Amino acid sequence: MNILLIGSGGREHAFAWKIKQSTHCEKLWIAPGNAGTQALGENIDLSANDFEGIKHFCITNDIHLLVVGPEEPLVKGLRDFLALDPKTASLPIVGPGKAGAQLEGSKDFSKAFMNQYGIPTASHATFTQASLQEGIAYLKTQKLPIVLKADGLAAGKGVLICNSHEEAEKSFKDMLVGQKFGEASTKVVIETFLKGIELSVFVATDGESYKILPEAKDYKRIGEMDTGPNTGGMGAISPVPFADQAFMEKVEEKVIKPTVLGLKNSGIDFRGFLFIGLMNMDGEPFVIEYNVRMGDPETQAVLPRIESDFVSLLSAIADKKLRDYNLKTTATKTATVVMVAGGYPEVYETGKVISGLEKDTLKQAITFHAGTKTRHPEAIVTNGGRVLGITGLGNTIEDAIKHAYERVNQINWEKVNYRKDIGQDILHLSD
Repeated sequence: MNILLIGSGGREHAFAWKIKQSTHCEKLWIAPGNAGTQALGENIDLSANDFEGIKHFCITNDIHLLVVGPEEPLVKGLRDFLALDPKTASLPIVGPGKAGAQLEGSKDFSKAFMNQYGIPTASHATFTQASLQEGIAYLKTQKLPIVLKADGLAAGKGVLICNSHEEAEKSFKDMLVGQKFGEASTKVVIETFLKGIELSVFVATDGESYKILPEAKDYKRIGEMDTGPNTGGMGAISPVPFADQAFMEKVEEKVIKPTVLGLKNSGIDFRGFLFIGLMNMDGEPFVIEYNVRMGDPETQAVLPRIESDFVSLLSAIADKKLRDYNLKTTATKTATVVMVAGGYPEVYETGKVISGLEKDTLKQAITFHAGTKTRHPEAIVTNGGRVLGITGLGNTIEDAIKHAYERVNQINWEKVNYRKDIGQDILHLSD
């Protein structure tokens, strides 16, 4: 089949890598793609938010399956837009419509959804600029640390953890009045801090059935020992040793089943991926947040652990046939290390020539591109904050980490940065 994949990050490179392994893929286009995806399909100069351009491309190129990688076009309603045109109304799409995408697009909506359907999460309250003083009064009643979340999309950076009431009040005002995260923080959710071990659970659903994909643990902060500001993600490990059968059964019963049923009961036809950020608190799962797509960099750690045909999975999601899909996973362990531009997640430079990519001979490491582009004649240069995701494979987590860093050490560019401690915190929990 002819497949169009939307996006340009490491997640999309991992998707393209897995899609090309399927005998069901006849031709693959990636819009806009990156320097890594161009080796797997044809990059198209289309923005992920160019809905008219995407529609025209799907019609003129006889696209049989549209796969939407990033959250922004989903939250903005790409599926709904295509449904309005008779020529694309029946196009199979992986990714929810605008109603379902609110689970990620609005923290306030997702919290109300969890409350309605009895899904465990932190206690919380939402405030706007009009209720600023009520919010400040509410802050003063909260135990430390205090979590502040921008309601809308903020590229993974809209969450602040404040260790004093003074810091919380200042940050609260910065978000609502100073618009620290722009339109995303016109509403701010104040949450109780959940103490435990964090992990991510991924679910494929067609709105009726679901399949639980391999879980992962990601590393959000820029510095070792989880210090410094939040990023879009600095690494990931899969599987997660503490996510044993007993815990995952609780996740399925208390979180996944009520979420899928809640979407259905809300009249939301959700066909796509649910990325559920969880906190394991003394063996009990609490939802930190929903995302309505696969994670980045978690996808780079999760997809190599899926053995069954990936295009068949995507088609089953889009065509509401997931009940018949047999998901097979491997016992292989994976570790992904993200290499970023110096200065990220704050100010950073692009256009730095990357060396060492041609040394890609390690069989137990996969190089996924995120923020890269090709600059003539043959140079590949940095084109974003997160530049590469290196995934190591192994029989143990320790081996996977070792293989990832062996590949990382082959690659360089001016001011390259990466965490040296990915996976170290859970090594003692692995087999």
